[in-house]
Amino acid sequence: MSKIDYSKELKPIALPLNEGIFWELVENSIQNSTNEDEQEAYLIKALEKLTPYEIIGFRLMTDKLLYDTYTSHMWCAGYIMNGGCSDDGFEYFRNWVISCGKEVYYKAKENPDTLIDVIKDVDEDFFEFESFWYVALQAFNNVTGLELYDYIDYENHLTREGKYPNFEFDWNEDKPETLQAICPQLYERCWY
Repeated sequence: MSKIDYSKELKPIALPLNEGIFWELVENSIQNSTNEDEQEAYLIKALEKLTPYEIIGFRLMTDKLLYDTYTSHMWCAGYIMNGGCSDDGFEYFRNWVISCGKEVYYKAKENPDTLIDVIKDVDEDFFEFESFWYVALQAFNNVTGLELYDYIDYENHLTREGKYPNFEFDWNEDKPETLQAICPQLYERCWY
């Protein structure tokens, strides 16, 4: 059996994976791992079983979920939880939120202070998961030998980094009381 030449078969797309399938993959990765390294490895193996277009779609759905949580309040939570939060750190923080599953994600999207429920019994003091953002890239390369970025239709991929909405921060790192007002539970648990 000859190997498929995906470079001739695939065209760039902007269609995210079905959200139900996306969250099922994430939930399964949570259930089948005890740390981020295991979760990353599980996701890569699970994604390798999908079609190349579905793997691209997983990345596009990740980008959409990142886009949807690009808010001042979510950034406040990341700032409190990580003792600061750069632009890149905010991306990695939101990837961590997504990696915690659908329920955690949607609760945090509504009110980031609910992340206290995820961390209250954890000894960690850093909440980022950069490599979650890259699981689809690795799986895609493993399956096709190609770079996933070359198969994203950027003209129609409107929920990606670089297209984020503008917002005004409603908190100030120099005024801790403004952080506390937005995320009082996280502030009490994490601010030092």
